[in-house]
Amino acid sequence: MIFARRVALVLLWLALPLAAFIAANKNDPYLLALRGPGNIVVVLVCIGIVLLLLRRGHWQRWTGKLLIVLWCLPPLLMSAAHLTFELRKRDVLDAGAAEARQLGSHFMVGYSSFADVAQLAEKGLIAGVYVTRHNLRRKTIDELRAEIASLQDKRRAAGLPPLIVAADQEGGIVGHLSPPLTKLPALATLAGLASDVQQVKAEEFGRIHGRELAGLGVNLNLAPVLDLKPPVRRNRLDFHTLIGQRAIATDPVVVSTIASAYVRGLEASGVGATLKHFPGIGRVRTDTHHFSANLDASVADLEASDWQPFRHVLAESHAALMVGHVTLTAVDPDRAASHSKRVVDGIIRKTWHHQGIVMTDDLMMGAIYQNDVCKAVVEAINAGVDLLLVAYDGAQFYRIFKCALDASREGRLDAAMLRASEVRLEKRSISPSRTAGSPVRGETRIGSR
Repeated sequence: MIFARRVALVLLWLALPLAAFIAANKNDPYLLALRGPGNIVVVLVCIGIVLLLLRRGHWQRWTGKLLIVLWCLPPLLMSAAHLTFELRKRDVLDAGAAEARQLGSHFMVGYSSFADVAQLAEKGLIAGVYVTRHNLRRKTIDELRAEIASLQDKRRAAGLPPLIVAADQEGGIVGHLSPPLTKLPALATLAGLASDVQQVKAEEFGRIHGRELAGLGVNLNLAPVLDLKPPVRRNRLDFHTLIGQRAIATDPVVVSTIASAYVRGLEASGVGATLKHFPGIGRVRTDTHHFSANLDASVADLEASDWQPFRHVLAESHAALMVGHVTLTAVDPDRAASHSKRVVDGIIRKTWHHQGIVMTDDLMMGAIYQNDVCKAVVEAINAGVDLLLVAYDGAQFYRIFKCALDASREGRLDAAMLRASEVRLEKRSISPSRTAGSPVRGETRIGSR
C-alpha cells in the first residue's frame, strides 16, 4: 500500500509539467481537440487532485504543500491563456471601420462558430471563409448552403464585397466535402491516359466539382495540386501532406495538360481554381504541417521542371496561386516562400509578371505557427501576398489579425504593397466570366459575380 502511494505521488509529479503545458497552451492548434469540454476536464482533474492530496494529509509535509500548490497552477495558467485570447479578440472586434476593412480584405478564415464568423464578415474583418468537413457536422448540406447564403446576405447588407467562399475538393484522398458531394478519383488517375482523353476527363472532373461547389455557394476551390510527384519511395516524414498520393505526375507536361483542363472545367462552372503549392513540395521530404522544410534546388532546375505547370496554367486561366511554407534556399534561405518578398514580389510579380491573386497556405501549419507567426504575417503582407489563410483553427484568426493590426498602427506595413494588393483584390470582382471571352493573362477571377 505504501509502495502504491509512493508510485502515485511520483506519477503526479511527472504529470504536473504536462498539465501545466496543456493549460498554458490551451489555444495552440495542436490542442484543438481539448478545447471546450476538454479544458473543463483538465480543470476538474486538477481540482480533484488538489482535494485528494488535502484529504490524504499531504499539506502536513513541505513536499506535499509544494505539490498541492503546483497543481493549483494549471487552472490559473488556463485562465491566463483564456484572458489573453479574449483581450486579443476584443481588440480585433473593436478595430475602427477603416482599418478593419483595409486589413480584413486580406484574410480568409475557417470557422466552427457561425455567430463568430458572421460578426467578422459583417465588420469587414475577413475577405472570405473556408468550409470543410467539420462545417457539415450535425447539419445537412442544405443547412450549410443556407448558412453560406446568410453570410453573403450579411455582407450585402453591410455594403461590403461578397465573401470568397473556399473549399478543398481535389479528388482522391482530399475531398473535404465528400460526401455529400461527389467523391471523385484523384487527377493522378488520368496521368496514364492519352493526352486528348486526359483533357476530356480532367475538364469533366472540373465541371462536376465546379457545379456542385457553385450550387453550395462556394466560389473558390483550393485545387488543383501542381507539385510534381516525388520519386517512388515512401517519405517517412510526410505525415499529412501526402504529396505522393495527391500530385498528378512526374512529367510537367502531363501535369500542365491535366491541370489546365481541370481548371477550365471549374471556371466554366463559375468557380475559381487555386494552384498549389508553389514553389513546389514534390522534392521536399519534410511535412510543413509540422516542421520547417527546405527546397534546395536551383532556380534554373525549377524553371525547367517544377515551375512549368504553374506558369502554363496561370497563363491560361484566372487561377489564384497558393504559396507554400517551404524555404526556397536558392532565393531566400532565411524565410519560407509564403512570406518571402524575394519569392512573391521578386519571382511571381516581377519575373513572371503575374498580377493575379496570391495566397498563403494555412498559417496554422507548424512550419509557420511554431515559429514567429507575427513576423510571418507582416512579411507576407509586405511581400505582396493578397490573402492569408487561417483554415485549420479559425479561432487563431484573432491572434493573426492582431499581428497585422499592431503592425499597421506602428507603421510597419508597406503602404504601396497594400494599395497594389487592393487593386488586385478589386479585380477579382470585375473580371470577365470564363464564357465571355479569353482570360486576361495574369488576372485572377475568384468565382462568378
